[in-house]
Amino acid sequence: MRTQQNVILGIIKLSDTLGMRRSSNKSYSLRPPVADSSVWKTLRSLAPYLWQYKWRVLIALSCLITAKLANVSVPIVFKSMIDNLTNNQLAIALPVTLLMLYGALRFSNSLFTELREIIFARVTQQAVRRIALEVFRHLHALSLRFHLERQTGGVSRDIERGSRSISSLISYTLYSILPTLIEITLVLSILFVKYDSGFVLITLLSLTTYVIFTIKVSNWRIGLRRLVNDTDSAANTRAIDSLLNYETVKYFTNEGYEAERYDAHMRQWEEAATRSQISLSWLNLGQQLIIALGVTAMMWRAASGVVDGRMTIGDLVLVNAFLIQLYMPLSFLGVIYREIRQSLADIERMFDLLRVNREIADAPGAQSLHAKAVTVCFEAVEFSYEPTRQILFGVDFTIPAGHTVAVVGESGSGKSTLARLLYRFYDIDAGRISINDHDLRELTQTSLRAAIAIVPQDTVLFNDSIYYNIQYGRPEASREEVLAAAQAAQLAEFIEVLPDGYETRVGERGLKLSGGEKQRVAIARALLKNPPLLIFDEATSALDSKTEKAIQDSLDNAARGRTTLLIAHRLSTVMNADEILVMDGGRIVERGSHTALLDTKGRYAQMWALQQEDELIK
Repeated sequence: MRTQQNVILGIIKLSDTLGMRRSSNKSYSLRPPVADSSVWKTLRSLAPYLWQYKWRVLIALSCLITAKLANVSVPIVFKSMIDNLTNNQLAIALPVTLLMLYGALRFSNSLFTELREIIFARVTQQAVRRIALEVFRHLHALSLRFHLERQTGGVSRDIERGSRSISSLISYTLYSILPTLIEITLVLSILFVKYDSGFVLITLLSLTTYVIFTIKVSNWRIGLRRLVNDTDSAANTRAIDSLLNYETVKYFTNEGYEAERYDAHMRQWEEAATRSQISLSWLNLGQQLIIALGVTAMMWRAASGVVDGRMTIGDLVLVNAFLIQLYMPLSFLGVIYREIRQSLADIERMFDLLRVNREIADAPGAQSLHAKAVTVCFEAVEFSYEPTRQILFGVDFTIPAGHTVAVVGESGSGKSTLARLLYRFYDIDAGRISINDHDLRELTQTSLRAAIAIVPQDTVLFNDSIYYNIQYGRPEASREEVLAAAQAAQLAEFIEVLPDGYETRVGERGLKLSGGEKQRVAIARALLKNPPLLIFDEATSALDSKTEKAIQDSLDNAARGRTTLLIAHRLSTVMNADEILVMDGGRIVERGSHTALLDTKGRYAQMWALQQEDELIK
């Protein structure tokens, strides 16, 4: 009897070792939930990306189901081997067929699992790439209003976490839950058919208790995990905003202040992350207690059966092996549930970006603008950024094809708003803006913006080379065309003395260049684009007087033959315009040529006199 018990204990230990080695092949992290309505909304959003590869999905699913069938068959073959050994057969008489079958089944499990990974790998990565690209495109399609109000750090972190979680969600939902349920069903069926219903009842009770406990606790943890995400995004936003404004921080010696603000967010994240991790440990502990009780009850019943002679040692090994195989997916299901809920929480925020209203969209049947010469017309245009903040009041003017119209006025008079409206970053509240008698809202945004080049007041460059930033005006342009644009913008001499020449990197947002150098890059970029409509929005505001005079001829040459809107503060840059509009408080208060406006001795004449006095003082 003692010998038989020793054999039983040895076999149990052996099968435990085999099972635990198998279970240690993969590890899974745990995490929490989102509202049920959001779950189905997110899954519905993902479905089209997967259905494109439906045959790969189905083949991969078949491979994994086959792997699970092989996995369940291993303990049955193992039982037969043990029963043969305990029937006083010598080890040398071990059935070779069973041994080969045992090895083949174990290899088949790994074979079909890896085949599933090979077949399904492209589906997952393609889905991640397509969704990330769609979010990226959608962000570029959103209105300027969204981008002025967004927090770049938080948005980038949401996209990063969402993209990373898509792979986990797809893999877990399609190729973990269903196969695990199939394996549990197979094991329960074998236990019911070969033995008595007591084993099935104990197993079902353990499973049900485990699942209910996991879902209840995981749903409670959703608030903790979302708080971790929110505080993490807030800290990241704070860090990026501070680093983007590095010079401002230095100007006011506020490094300590910025560090304190960042650390305040990090302290909130630390507290939330700690609470989340502690709650996770309690969840794991509760799950392991349920499993331990279930395993103990099952082994007590099986051992009693062996002692009573109703079961063989092989049956005990079989039950024990099944327990291990149930233990693995049982733990796996708990992990998967939490991982899926966490992935959904992360993906939900990324899909929320896709649901943001574009605000400015092409009208059905919008036309493309194809013209070498354009006439721009503002007719009684009124516009407000906010309902309580009207910017333009009944603005009327026309820029005939090939003519230059300049707009001057005090800061805040609405000059730069005209450029934003021409680009259709916003839609007007009343009136009409047309190009060649086509309302802007009847044109496609792509063709409209392709016909316009702008030199903005605040030039922002990509963190790349000077050459890249100039060529960005027309990416397909040849090197000769890029160099010619740099020469026309009075930039060539400056670039030639740099050690790396055109390959000199400009730094984040172009911070390695001076304001004047950045504006000359912007001018070169606009000249390279070579559009029928040019907008200069304070294009020489960051240039010294000498450089301004040198580049003014280039600007005049660039504007020659093109329709040009010249927005300026320095009146010396608008003297040659065909018409000058003087704006005040969102209204055009004067208009005419430089000479005519001086003769009227109105607002323009006063501005001219003040600027001439300033020049004399300098």
